[in-house]
Formats: sequence, C-alpha cells, structure tokens
Amino acid sequence: MSIRKSRVAALAAATVSAALAVTLVAAGPAPARSGDRGGAVPTRVATAEGQVQGLAAGSVRTFQGIPYAAPPTGERRWEEPQPVRPWSSPLDTRAPKSACAQPTDQPIAIEGGGDEDCLHLNVTTPAGRAAGRLPVIVWIHGGSFTYGDGATYRAAELAAAQQGAMVVTINYRLGAFGFLIAPGLRAPANLGLLDQQAALKWIKRNATAFGGDPRNVTIMGQSGGGYSVCAQLVSPGARGLFSKAIVQSAGCVGPDGSFTRAQAEANGRAFAEAAHCEDPRTVDSCLRRRPTPELIEASASGHDGYRPVVDGMVLPEAPSRAIAAGRFARVPVLHGSTHDEMSGLAGLDEVMTGTPLTPEAYAEKVTEQFGKDSPAVLAEYPVADYAAPGAALSAVLTDSEWSTAALDTQRALARHTRVHAYDFAEARAPYFKNVPRPASFPLGTGHMVDLAYLFDNDLFEPLDAAQAGLSETVTAYWSRFAATGRMDGGGLPTWKPFTDRSPYVQRLASGHIGRTDFAADHHYAFWKALALSR
Repeated sequence: MSIRKSRVAALAAATVSAALAVTLVAAGPAPARSGDRGGAVPTRVATAEGQVQGLAAGSVRTFQGIPYAAPPTGERRWEEPQPVRPWSSPLDTRAPKSACAQPTDQPIAIEGGGDEDCLHLNVTTPAGRAAGRLPVIVWIHGGSFTYGDGATYRAAELAAAQQGAMVVTINYRLGAFGFLIAPGLRAPANLGLLDQQAALKWIKRNATAFGGDPRNVTIMGQSGGGYSVCAQLVSPGARGLFSKAIVQSAGCVGPDGSFTRAQAEANGRAFAEAAHCEDPRTVDSCLRRRPTPELIEASASGHDGYRPVVDGMVLPEAPSRAIAAGRFARVPVLHGSTHDEMSGLAGLDEVMTGTPLTPEAYAEKVTEQFGKDSPAVLAEYPVADYAAPGAALSAVLTDSEWSTAALDTQRALARHTRVHAYDFAEARAPYFKNVPRPASFPLGTGHMVDLAYLFDNDLFEPLDAAQAGLSETVTAYWSRFAATGRMDGGGLPTWKPFTDRSPYVQRLASGHIGRTDFAADHHYAFWKALALSR
C-alpha cells in the first residue's frame, strides 16, 4: 500500500471509530438580540451586495449564512462560481444556512446531507471592535473534500482572542459537485478551490464593513482544509487574495492530497457508471438531469474519492512539487501537526473488540504495513519502550505518515519564506463526544482533536480547566500570527521561527509550551534513511 493510500485508509478507519456513537449536528444560532440595543457595535452591516442583519451575544457578533456566490444549482451545476444577485431588504443572517451536498456515512458529515445551494460564509468579530482594522482569518474546513461545513466551527474564542480577529468560516462544493472530472462532462476542474477563491474575493470587497482589513487575510485549514491551503499557495488564481497561511495536519510536501488528471478521470468514469450515465456522448446532459440524492448515491464516499486535480490551470502542478521547488506564494506560514495523529486508528481494534493489541499483533500489523522493512521498524519502535503495543503502533503510523511529511514541508517552506512550526502534544486531550477510548493507552492529541482548542464544535468533549488555559494561549498565538505574521510579543511564551539552521518547533501542551526536538521525538532520521534505502 502506498503512503498516500495507507494514510487515507487510516483516516477512514479512524473516522469509523468515531462513527460508533457520534453524529455531527449543525449548530443552531446563538441567542437572538434585537436590533443594536445594548451592543457596542452594529449588528446590521451594509455589504457590497446588500445589508445583513446579524446578532451580538457575549463577546462577539455573528453573521451566518451570507451568500458569497450565486447558488450553483440548475444550469449553474458544475459551473464556475458566479456573482451573487444583490438584495434590497436586509438579509437575516442570524442562523446558518445549508451545508454543501455530501454523503452521510461519516461522523464529520452534516446531518441531512446538505444541499447544492450552499455557497455561504459566516463572519464572527469581537463585539467591542466596530472600527479599526482587524486581521481576517478564513477557515477552510476539512473532511477529505467530501464532508463538513463552515458553520459548525463556531469561532467566538478565536475572534475574541488577545489580538482580536474577524473570522470567516466558509462552505465550498464537495465531492462530485466540487472535484469531479468525468470524460464527456463539460465542467472545469477544482470547482471547490474556485469556490474558496470566490469567498476570498468576497472578503476583499466586504471585510472593511465588518471592521476587518482586506489587506491582512490569513487562510487557515486542517486536514482536507490544510491541503486546500497548500493548493491555494500554488494556485495562480489565489495570488493577492491572502497574505499569510496556517496549515494544520497536512503535509504540503510529500503525499499532498492532489490527484493527477488521469486519476481524477478514472474516478469520474466510475462515478458516471454508478449514476447510469456511462455513454460519453450523453454523459453531460445525463448527469445534469440527475437529482442531487442520486448523484450523492453514485458518489464515492469515505476519504479517497476526491482531491484537487492538477489541471494545469487552477492547479498548475502538484503542490508537493511546486512547494519543494519554491513555486508558491511566499507568505508567512504557520505549519504543524498533532503529536499522535494516528492514535485513533491504533486504538480502533481495542475499542471495537474490547481486547488490547498484543505485542504479537503489533508485530503483525507492522509487517503488514512495511513488509521487508518491518524488522527495522520494530527495532526502532520496540514495544517495551511504550505504554502498550497500541501506543507503539500509534507512534509508528504517526511518524511514518504524518510527522516526516510535516518536517519536510517546514524545511521546504523555510527556504523561501518565514515559517513557524508546532507539535500539538497534549498528553490527554479531549476526544470525540460519546466515543469510547482504548483502556490500554492514552490517545494523546490525535487527528482533528487540536480543533477543540480553537473552535466550539459539538463533535468534541468540553475542555477542562487546564485545556481551557492551553486553548487561550493557542488562540492568542493564532490571532497574533494572523495580525503580524509572527509569534512574539503579547506576553506569550517565546516561539522562534523555523529555519534551515535552526529548525525550531514549538511544543503546545498544558504546562509545557516551548521548544521540542521534533525530529528526534518522531524518529525523522530513521524514516528518511529508510526511504533512501528503498
């Protein structure tokens, strides 16, 4: 199994563990507040397209479900995003609108499956900052380009952090509606990336109305959203639309989450056949007539069906190749991963069977994954060095498939721009609500769990007091980076840039924020030597 395929399979399996007991439900609106009475800032804002009526609650004001492009429905299905039609009466933006159409087989999916009329965004700002120039953070959600939405990531803590920020969470077309290439279908590639760019253009037009600075925009994403940021760093159409980037749990160098055109077309043929539109002469008209549920049914679900496509236009080349060669927007980048990305997968068997992984089963799994290299891997990660065989397996999978790519990415970026790097290493982080954990070893901070410290999302357990303190520090760091491109000042613990000569990586954990030897901790030299020996 290739590294990329093994990573996707691992993510799918880890998600299955959460699916045991969790269904993500779109968040409802915050308590309403009438008009502008008692608020420090107006809750009615005039955008370039028309007025929007939001609400103020607590430390923030929110505007949800603002359309940034015309509905991509009817004749606009599989077309580039088009300008939204202006409105004359104030638009009610006190509650979120529909997520984009998606399968419902994973816990990160939206209940009900969303809708094709979904090109909306949500704005959160500090309640006491009507004027001035807030840095703008644009959140691109993850979900393997197939699942999720922006509204479920409630951004009050990030917006009201020490520096303050205008936080915008966006929807973009997913799966077959956003990343399909099918022979005979007259549609541009990478519609999901084009949607993201359309949202950035909306922000350029409208940030000032909300107190934001359209010249100081940071794009931010995790997992599939992080790979989206990697793609936007390379895409010519995104140049000038952002000035900084935050990439979480996505190695822009290495397995970078993109498809070649040939790979995408093969997946597209399979989709057309599943939709009973296999005749290349009529595939375009056939697919356009199909109702949304039938297209969702025909779509590939899970985590390996859709990716940004190297089409020579929106994405001229694979991000991994472009960034390694220095062909990307040279903006400051905050890049990192979680210390235990694969802990959910490593503990999956124990959660499902109630039986911890044995040393013998650990060796079998390593042999299955690494074949002839397994003796070297087992020698580098002896089970006796870990709390349990499951913890050893988590370290092996995390280091081989995530940590090595993270450090490669940081080194490639740092040759051309300012980089700050981190390892989110909370020993006992919150987990997915109502999902059992393995009893034999702690999961640490696994894939996606870092988001519990940045957003209020119903998917995660609540933070305890120590975790809330780390959340306050992390949101302060993130908002400071968005404001200045740096991590110093503001009374925060020192965080130096990552450079070739000094590869500084900040450990983020309750009670331990400071430099860590990321390469040694994640056995980087071993994995690089192993790759060279093949």
